Parts: sequence; structure tokens; C-alpha cells
Amino acid sequence: MRITKHEGKEYIYDIIRKKDIILTPEEWVRQQLIHYLIDKKNYPPSLFSIEKQIKIGTLKKRYDIVIYKKDTPWLIIECKAETETLNPNTIQQILAYNSQLKASFLALSNGKEIKVYDVIQKKWDNFFPDYIPKV
Repeated sequence: MRITKHEGKEYIYDIIRKKDIILTPEEWVRQQLIHYLIDKKNYPPSLFSIEKQIKIGTLKKRYDIVIYKKDTPWLIIECKAETETLNPNTIQQILAYNSQLKASFLALSNGKEIKVYDVIQKKWDNFFPDYIPKV
């Protein structure tokens, strides 16, 4: 990962958005996950959507990462800083996103811990699902 400094601030290059992003603790976790999913799990970079706005009721929210399969949200990932715990509030946040997106998998990570919920099988795991393209 490429980290640069400009006017006293650190930036990290986002390979999906193709630009430097201010390096916050949450951004560090997001970038680690992006690289892991692409490099180790072979998720196609072209199917990532990062920090896009969605409307939930009357509120406008921004999700962290959504991975698509055939133009359909497949996996939503909510990133937290390493110092934050994954708690019921985090789960409520990703459930709200999924009320609009209808993904098959929901994931929470603070960089140290990963929780992945399989919506169809209604079970939790500690690892990301394999990406198998639909034919």
C-alpha cells in the first residue's frame, strides 16, 4: 500500500477509487481489507464499490464496501477502526444498509476481528466467503 504525506497529513492510495485518501484508522482497515480480498481471495477489483451514498428511509448514509455479483450487491462490509469493538450498534448499522441493498453476506471488521453473516443460511463465520463467479 502506498502512503504519502502532503501538508502534514498522511494519505493512502485507494486502488479502487484510484486516488489518495486521508489515512484515518478506519481507512487503514478498509484498505487492508480491499487488498486482502483482491490479493488473497481473488475478488475482482471491478466489482468493488467504496463509500457510496444510499438512502435509508429519510436518512442518507454511506456504506464502506460493497462487492457485487452480476450487478447485485453480494457482500456488504462495514469497517471500524482497530480501537473500536464490533458490537450490536455495528450490527444494526449494517442491517440498515442491507434493508436497501439486499446482499447475501454482511461483514464487520475492525482489522483485528472479522464477523461475516450468511443471510441465506442465517449463520455467522469468522472468514470471508470465497468469490465464485456466476456463469
